[in-house]
Amino acid sequence: MLASAKVLDELKRIGLNLYERKLWIALLARGTSTAGELSAIANVPRSRAYDILQSLAEKGFVVVQTAKPIKYVAIAPEEALERVKKKIEEDFLTTQEKIEELKSSAVMRELNEIFQKGLKLILPEEITGTLKGKYSVSQQFGSMLKGAKEKINIVTTPEGLNELFETHFDVLKKAKEKGVEIKIATQVEDKSVDAIKTLSGVAEIRNINEKEVPVTGRFTIVDEKELVFSLTDSKVHSTQDLAVWSKSEHAAGNVLNPLFKLVWKNSKPVS
Repeated sequence: MLASAKVLDELKRIGLNLYERKLWIALLARGTSTAGELSAIANVPRSRAYDILQSLAEKGFVVVQTAKPIKYVAIAPEEALERVKKKIEEDFLTTQEKIEELKSSAVMRELNEIFQKGLKLILPEEITGTLKGKYSVSQQFGSMLKGAKEKINIVTTPEGLNELFETHFDVLKKAKEKGVEIKIATQVEDKSVDAIKTLSGVAEIRNINEKEVPVTGRFTIVDEKELVFSLTDSKVHSTQDLAVWSKSEHAAGNVLNPLFKLVWKNSKPVS
């Protein structure tokens, strides 16, 4: 093996698949080489090597030498990573511009029309999904908060409250400015004091009485029509965070909302 498992794992973290990692390390070890030679060294199918090396060249990891046969030239790892970083930044800005253009175009109006027609074909309770990973949960949660028109009712843990403050405070602030009533029930702990202090400006916060209502989970209800219900503890690793999102008015209004009212009734205002 040309490189340690740790090196391979770190390269995976920056987006290189197994064959890309193997071929790039093989090229670093050779300096310059052909696809056939590299495929043999890296134990990568020769039929795949050409496309993978071209992909590495487009990303900035290698330089293609237009010889016969075609050869690939290694770049110093630090320089290669800088090139890759710069390309990602350029691609991000280009994609961002395209998205902004698309949002204000006739194409977006057509996409919205298609979406609205599709919604008419299904019942609200069918719009349900499982969210895996903190990023996915946070994205859907944020979208739900943005769509609130009347009420946002939240039960969360101290860790969840801190995350709410760090990630979604601006959204909650805008909801408050629109006239949305926001209530948050949580267990008050020292580690969430700063979050409580700031969130109190946009929401009514109460301390859950665990003796009366031993609820230590996380769920949010918006307008009694939409919900996010966490299936894992807030202390799990971010990749293992799991939640259910649903537009079931029955589940939101008739199942979770009465539970929220019970928790709220048996909780004390945070002074």
